[in-house]
Amino acid sequence: MSDEIASAINKTTVARYWLAANARDWDIFASLLHHDVVYEVPQTRERLRGRDNYVEFNASYPGDWDLVVKNLIASETQAVSRIAFSNDGEVATGVSFFELRDGLISRITDYWPEAYEPPARHTVHMQRY
Repeated sequence: MSDEIASAINKTTVARYWLAANARDWDIFASLLHHDVVYEVPQTRERLRGRDNYVEFNASYPGDWDLVVKNLIASETQAVSRIAFSNDGEVATGVSFFELRDGLISRITDYWPEAYEPPARHTVHMQRY
């Protein structure tokens, strides 16, 4: 299989993952995960192992949440996405790194960066938005 085809398949797999999560279609969601998937959140030092555990974690996530994929890129073995995650009126940015094996998601590393005030700078070229 060419690298371009593998990249396209992986991009489609991750796009379907987010669509299934948003639709709460846990059967399709599970079908996209390797049986020994590992999920990590380095900021909180949390880790889940196994498809059933990861599906349960997502299915039981609290609140009335929704997500929108803002960016998604993929290679022959990896993908990365940026999402806008809304939960009960709060919006957060999620950045997820995916590893794929055998056409399935085998590892997910999530980062949830928070906005912060930058240090004072001595330049007139920086714009705030």
